[in-house]
Amino acid sequence: MFGLEIGLIGVAALFAAILLGINVMVSLGLVGALGLTLLVGLKASTAMLSTVFYDTTHSFHFSVIPLFLLMGYFAMQAGLGEDLFEATTKWLGNIRGGLAISTTIGAAAFGAASGSSVGTATVFTKLALPQMLDRGYDKSLASASIAIAGTLAVMIPPSSLAVIYGILTNSSISGLLIAGIIPGLVFALFLCVAIYLSVLRNPALAPVTPITATLKEKIWSLRLAGPLVLVIAAIIAGLYVGVFTPTEAGGVGAMLTFVLAVIRRGGFTRLALKAVLLDTIRTSAMIFGIIISALIFSKFLALSGVANAAGSFLIGLDVNRWVIVLIIVAIYLALGMMMDAPALLAITLPITHPVMMKLGFDPVWFGVFVVLLVEIGAVTPPVGINCFVVQASSDGRVQLEDVFKGLVPFVLAGLVMLVVLCLFPQLALFLPQSMN
Repeated sequence: MFGLEIGLIGVAALFAAILLGINVMVSLGLVGALGLTLLVGLKASTAMLSTVFYDTTHSFHFSVIPLFLLMGYFAMQAGLGEDLFEATTKWLGNIRGGLAISTTIGAAAFGAASGSSVGTATVFTKLALPQMLDRGYDKSLASASIAIAGTLAVMIPPSSLAVIYGILTNSSISGLLIAGIIPGLVFALFLCVAIYLSVLRNPALAPVTPITATLKEKIWSLRLAGPLVLVIAAIIAGLYVGVFTPTEAGGVGAMLTFVLAVIRRGGFTRLALKAVLLDTIRTSAMIFGIIISALIFSKFLALSGVANAAGSFLIGLDVNRWVIVLIIVAIYLALGMMMDAPALLAITLPITHPVMMKLGFDPVWFGVFVVLLVEIGAVTPPVGINCFVVQASSDGRVQLEDVFKGLVPFVLAGLVMLVVLCLFPQLALFLPQSMN
């Protein structure tokens, strides 16, 4: 049997395993390992596997992932999400759709401290959803706005997905983190506009709420957001001017959010600290497992010739390069409906990244583009992990169908953001290109 045929069978086996509900990490690793054994024999494949494990676990770059995760869990313990939501609600809560817009802005800021799409969705479901529903907001608008707002966490640094992309493609992690700032803020603006246009078209979706605050109260509320803004500014400024590496940025962020958690909570119990550390270890282990399994599968794709064949097919199409970009967008959106973001990056990047580089696209720009793509997939059915998180955290007040039904304007806003990134690539490239 030829290598290409083995590779195609392996790809089919992978998707069959995923559709059958087998863990993505197990599917990637098992198919990759068996495929390598068939291609090069047991002894050679064992040597390759040991190399992948060693190179992955001893690399300094990988330490940034648990540090950013630790920072996010400390931010949740510190109650920074509550502070942000309270501050933004005082400023925007009295306009139509204001609570949903406040949620988007608060989630963008909190996501910049946590880097976790799921964590942000969980926190703001607990904080914002009850307030919106109690004030007569439509269930679909309220829940969907929280689900999509969670995706901002991986656009604005620190972003674990940007780090994973950088590791898998050997791209500049610092550049990728900085590149997400402007697109993340613009996307947040687009989501706010989508909310405003939705309630303008149908006022019944969001009644005007009687939330009033004096100018003094509004200004005083900013003190709640101040500590988080300082943390974010310290991380971004340090990365931008080159004072510290991404790993050091994660360490600084984790330390600062820990201090905020201690100050805001009046202390930090051993139980709370243990919970944060265990959550960080569990999530880090999951991400590391997916990356290791993905690298094994990538070697299998490369040796079998599937990656080259798929890349050559796309490059060989006699069409404008933007048609190929559309094909890649369709692939990501389709696969994003079946698997979570880290697994999607792991499976697709060995094929799509070389193709985009041959077409002349910047690796940092493609990183921002593909992170946005997979996050749109994080809210689209049937998987839509953020939607499941919102429903599960709602204490039964919304159903999964409610969340999915309200996503249409937000997914459209995401697609518009993709077009804007294509038309104005400097949105992602300006800051990285100006770094020292």
